[in-house]
Amino acid sequence: MRFDTNHPPFYGGIDLHARSLYVCIVNHEGDMLLHRNMKAAPEPFLKAVVPYRDRLVVAVECIFTWYWLADLCAAEGIACVLGHALYMKAIHGGKAKNDKIDSQKIAALLRGGLLPQAYGYPVAMRAPRDLLRRRANLMRKRAELLAHVHHTNRNSQYNLPAIGKKIAYKANRAGIAERFDDAAVQKTIEVDLALSTYEDELLRDLELSILTTATHHDANTLYLWQTVPGIGKILSLVLLYESHDIDCFPRVQDFASYCRLIKCAQESAGTHLGTSGKQIGNAHRKWAFSEAAGLCLRNNPPGQKYLARVEKKHDKGKALTLLAHKLARAVSYMLKRKTAFD
Repeated sequence: MRFDTNHPPFYGGIDLHARSLYVCIVNHEGDMLLHRNMKAAPEPFLKAVVPYRDRLVVAVECIFTWYWLADLCAAEGIACVLGHALYMKAIHGGKAKNDKIDSQKIAALLRGGLLPQAYGYPVAMRAPRDLLRRRANLMRKRAELLAHVHHTNRNSQYNLPAIGKKIAYKANRAGIAERFDDAAVQKTIEVDLALSTYEDELLRDLELSILTTATHHDANTLYLWQTVPGIGKILSLVLLYESHDIDCFPRVQDFASYCRLIKCAQESAGTHLGTSGKQIGNAHRKWAFSEAAGLCLRNNPPGQKYLARVEKKHDKGKALTLLAHKLARAVSYMLKRKTAFD
């Protein structure tokens, strides 16, 4: 956890929503100078902070709506700190909660040097990262469509013989609907396959666009990611945009923790209380390393040997997680040294 420890004359806490924001500004002594609710737009915000803006630092939670406010502050020369939403929830939780109280607590955390910071992702790479996350959503919907075809065919309803070929490929989808006698069922399967075919075209175009953009952003790092066993075109893109700058992680443990590959133990007075922090970190990076751990075992005797050794002590799921953790540690060193995976 990183804290902001700057000491400017004025501290601003902003509780931001889609259509409104509540601003609280205090001075170094803790006196409240401004506490106001306003429309979530540039003009009201800039007008309200005019008397303080030259020596003001504002803080806002890193939630879905932070992009425009952080960009506005950067353009206007106002220092802006992003607060880690989950850590802040744990710190400033209380009995009463509303926008007015939250903005005041954010300002107090900033003034006291206790505001847990989140990473402000660079403007140029935000849109491609969001597009890549949108691709994951489209892939899940495509998988649901194809799974529905299989379930209708064999597992759940009609118990017909297995299709026997991968309908993920367009060439294998001919004649699938004709396996059913009922016209309504045929139409259902035709709709599923038609949507899958359309999404295939969208995904191809989307992936080509992201790949072209990524080669302009950082072709060397993209190549380094693809030297890791199990990491191909898509996983390398995900990890490139979700990791961005390896120098943000001073230690290899920090990198592995942000990948959700470390369990944080809770202990008090010598008593072990279990683990916590499962939601702290990047879910997309966790998914990518989990996928890579399974894929790297293909035609990889050293990886298979390591997994077999770990499975003697743990179950297979735990062993794959440990393999993903080992990959993440190796990748961290690889990126810091800017060398290909060995």
